[in-house]
Amino acid sequence: MATLVGAMHSPRLRAMVVPREHGAWGMLLVPLATGALIAARTAIHGLALAFFVVAALALFWLRTPVEAWIGTSAVRVRNRQERKAVLWITVALSIVVVGAIGALFRLGYSQGLLWVGALAAVSFVLQALVKRLGRRGRTPSQIIGAVGLTSTAAGAHYVATGHLNLLAGSLWIANWLFACNQVHFVQLQIHAGRASSAREKFRRGYLFLIGQAALLIVIGVLIWLDIWPKLMMLAFLPAIFRGTAWFLRGPQPLDVHKLGFSELFQSILFGALLCMAFVV
Repeated sequence: MATLVGAMHSPRLRAMVVPREHGAWGMLLVPLATGALIAARTAIHGLALAFFVVAALALFWLRTPVEAWIGTSAVRVRNRQERKAVLWITVALSIVVVGAIGALFRLGYSQGLLWVGALAAVSFVLQALVKRLGRRGRTPSQIIGAVGLTSTAAGAHYVATGHLNLLAGSLWIANWLFACNQVHFVQLQIHAGRASSAREKFRRGYLFLIGQAALLIVIGVLIWLDIWPKLMMLAFLPAIFRGTAWFLRGPQPLDVHKLGFSELFQSILFGALLCMAFVV
């Protein structure tokens, strides 16, 4: 353990054991919060929800050291000291995951969690496969991985209420659709942020515009089918406005930190409006 604590001062090792995807944290936590807050309208099982939060966070964290261990991440294990440290972190997180999930199973949540967990696991496996396509697979892999990250919306609502129903599924779908829009917008900023004219922006971002139009159609259909409340359109409007406004602005240098904070604000705003839509 002394070796592990000393090695944690290494930036390389921190990169191998601490999740680096700040956007992914938002995709995990905002859906989890929406599922829990909307469940709070009725009786809520606080202990089960606490175990689920611990399990979700530990599972998300566990992916980083596992990828470094098997060599599928950008920063990989190189020597014995790094391998030992990554192994210790992996074992510790695995114990936390098994303990939290075991507690949830003892409380009677095994059936629903197995369904949600299986779908999330399939998405992460597909994401790993698509990543192998290189640059072409970057955006598709993130969209596929978002299925697993946003599953916390359905999971949190399920363990809080004891019901894996249409509402839980609706929260999962809503958060995933928002995540898809966000991933596509961020990639557009990275690869076309310095486009100098509206024509060039349209040429490089027309697929994003098609995605925005498709998102509006999906939202309209789900509202028309009475699966979503009408206020759900309001929840997506800030993101749709943000994406459309980019085509009308002049060229701007890419500021990664500013983009990260603005998208974090978009996530929190979406989560708040989503909760309002279902609660009202």
